[in-house]
Amino acid sequence: MGYVKLFAAILVVLAVGAEGRYRIGLGRYDVTGPSVEIAFMGYGSMTQRGIGIHTRQYARAFIIEDETANRVVFVNADISAFSDAMRREIIRLLRLRFGDLYTTANVMFAPTHTHAGPGGYHQLVLYDITCLGFIEETFNPIVFGVREAITRAHNAMQDGRAFYSEVPIEDFGINRSPAAYYANPEHERRQYEEDIDRNLQQIKFVNARNETVGAFHWVATHAVSMNNTNYLISIDNLGYASYLLEQEYNPGNLVGTGTFVGAFSTSNSGDISPNILGPRCYRNGGECDTVTSQCPADDVCKGEGPGETDKENTKIIGSNIYKAASIGLKNAPQRELTGSVGFMHQFVEMSRQTGQWFNNATGRYETFRGCLPAMGTSFAAGTTDGPGAYSFFEQGDTSGNPFWQLVGNSLRPPNRDDRECHAPKPILLMTGRMSWPYLWQPLIVPTQLFKIGGAVILGVPSEMTTMAGRRLRRTIQDLGRELGEELVVLPTGMANTYSSYVVTFEEYQVQRYEGGSATYGPHTLTIYQQQYARLFSALQAKQSLPPGPTPRDESRDQLTFLTPVVMDTGRFGRVLVEPRTIYSRRQVVFVTFVAANPRNDLRTESSYFFVDQLQPNGQFRTIATDANWETKFIWRRTSTLLGQSEIDFYWTIPDNAESGTYRIRHFGASRGILGIRPYDGSSRTFVIN
Repeated sequence: MGYVKLFAAILVVLAVGAEGRYRIGLGRYDVTGPSVEIAFMGYGSMTQRGIGIHTRQYARAFIIEDETANRVVFVNADISAFSDAMRREIIRLLRLRFGDLYTTANVMFAPTHTHAGPGGYHQLVLYDITCLGFIEETFNPIVFGVREAITRAHNAMQDGRAFYSEVPIEDFGINRSPAAYYANPEHERRQYEEDIDRNLQQIKFVNARNETVGAFHWVATHAVSMNNTNYLISIDNLGYASYLLEQEYNPGNLVGTGTFVGAFSTSNSGDISPNILGPRCYRNGGECDTVTSQCPADDVCKGEGPGETDKENTKIIGSNIYKAASIGLKNAPQRELTGSVGFMHQFVEMSRQTGQWFNNATGRYETFRGCLPAMGTSFAAGTTDGPGAYSFFEQGDTSGNPFWQLVGNSLRPPNRDDRECHAPKPILLMTGRMSWPYLWQPLIVPTQLFKIGGAVILGVPSEMTTMAGRRLRRTIQDLGRELGEELVVLPTGMANTYSSYVVTFEEYQVQRYEGGSATYGPHTLTIYQQQYARLFSALQAKQSLPPGPTPRDESRDQLTFLTPVVMDTGRFGRVLVEPRTIYSRRQVVFVTFVAANPRNDLRTESSYFFVDQLQPNGQFRTIATDANWETKFIWRRTSTLLGQSEIDFYWTIPDNAESGTYRIRHFGASRGILGIRPYDGSSRTFVIN
């Protein structure tokens, strides 16, 4: 029997073949930032400040190398967005460790776009202002965590193969701006069955023994199942899909550990909401206006999820995405990706881009140009997933409110050329002309393309709407067909930096939130189509492109208004509320400890809490941490003057919990005159029947 197994293994290795063989590496690392006192990035709310952790956040890295040593790195992280500053620092740290192996050109960064994590890492005023400026406490764990995820992937390189599949997802999203989508040409809309892209796109990695070791996914939905009333760090729906997939393929491992790595990134999700019951007027339950998202006076239009709470919404949508991914790994038709690995990268100053485009309305070719960054009044209205200042602004506004335009333009008014370039968007903030105290939005964006055999990954630094992503995908597919190749094209949203939205020219005219947030004007998509065609053509022709203008380094000009942790006092680790003595499954274990500020120690790759089970040998074994879905902790100040605080820990006992004896342990660090000192505490034991 041993010889049979050996012979079978040899056949598997030989079956990889020269053409299909890659070297692959996968890695994961904790990037959870400060969980308290810092505003979250995503909804633009200064009052949405963290008070604890529901789930930890991770970076996941995938390295693919062909037989000629061409190598690309794809990184996904449970954060709202990456920034030029983060990318620049990560590449610098990688260079110190690996030399010139990993560069701006062959490493791509993409977020899940969760809105449930601490912000303040963009080094751009518009995106950091609600977080009280640049927050180094948030910046560093992401930067170092991504470096470590890549390092783990680098150290785990092995022979393997890659396979592509598509699986439809049930009940995961709806188009939140159908009024804009249906402004697109009818003949174009008729090519598609729905106003969303339903298919999950998956690249699966197997090792030389044909074992599935990881998978990367692209999903066209927003990670906003956790709404703007949530104050706990969370991975949201795409992160929860990763959580479930990694738990399935890493059985018996604690969350965040195990060799299988499964990541989920956004694709053309700009106008897609996971709140699948649709928008409703919050108080009276009536329908919102389809263009303006307005309700009767004193009411707000909000999208409703499938569950009764945002946590339940996240679980339902994330589970549906996970189910599709699991099917893809096991049962979906597979296309093996074979051939060389390649990459192209170029920085682009958007306002200097020009060219020709076909105007569907006039039926002829016309010239186009990019604009300096500007945000319209619809941007201030927010979306049905996170309503903004609805009392003053509304979506679909093409005329503008004179008073608020006067207020916004008092910072730096647009000139006539700006207004003409952005028309019909009424400019609220002329961010492209604002440079105090530093840049407000990117003037220069990174554009990047990877090719892995027959798959092309487009790193787009914006949120793409459904039709915008389809047009970009089709642009590259058409170029591939001209060269006799049927390509899988994977538009990846918000890659490498964040520059708000990109919509079609027709959608732009409607000026829903997405159009009002189209930073570089009505032809942003046209510029991207032209640019990514240029990258692809150069790659196929084995030509090099100039690197383009480098984005300005704003790190020395950063301001922060976040109050530092000064001092903690108390009997740290002391239990104030003990657990009950006996519990049943589905009940909630609740413990309160005297605590210090969690900002003192992020507990990276560890936990603030451990749920331990007593083993037959008399030793305790950890079975859950603060990374688990069924746990959460909430921190609160009890005396600001004395620096005293408490922390509540909750564990909802899962159905599969074993009967036995358990305890809860808490770890933290306090800040005092002598610096930061660790502490710990433990509850009494309790029993699960």
